[in-house]
This record gives sequence, structure tokens and C-alpha cells, in this order.
Amino acid sequence: MKGGIAFHFVTDGIEAALERARGAAGDLDVKLGGGVSTVRQYLKVRLIDELHFAVSPVLLGSSEAMFAGLDLPALGYRVASSTPTDLANHIVIDRQTRP
Repeated sequence: MKGGIAFHFVTDGIEAALERARGAAGDLDVKLGGGVSTVRQYLKVRLIDELHFAVSPVLLGSSEAMFAGLDLPALGYRVASSTPTDLANHIVIDRQTRP
């Protein structure tokens, strides 16, 4: 792909995908791409260090709930910052080293 970006589809679990991504990234950050289901899987097992969540007031109809049934504080997550803009509220959630 032009610009050196490559996509690899891993079908043997989220841990395997993360291990492969870390190996490819070296010292760089790994960014997670995917929908609500993917993010929820990584949150449940505390594999996300930081999540930038942009909330925009748009009515989309029915959809998956990002945080339903997840006890983020019990998993060690907290709101690190919240920045409102004209189009969205940008919330950064990070994982504390100890839950």
C-alpha cells in the first residue's frame, strides 16, 4: 500500500492480533481499529492503555452501546480528560497501572 501502511487480518484472537501488531510496530504505538465489539473485547481484558472517544450529537438510530455492562473503574480505567468542541466532546480514557 502506498505510504507503507499494511493491513493484516488475524483470525486467532485479539491477543494474537495485538502481539502481531506490537511486533510490527517496534517502539511505536499500536492503534486499534474496529467497531464497538472489537473495542469492548480489548477493554474487558484491560489491553487498551488509552482510548480517545469522540461523542457527537448525531442521531443514528439503533446501535451497539460502547460501555453497556462494562464496569470501567473496576477494570482500572478513568476519564483522563474531556475537551468539548463545537462538533464533539473528546474524552480520553486511560488505564491506571493498578485497578
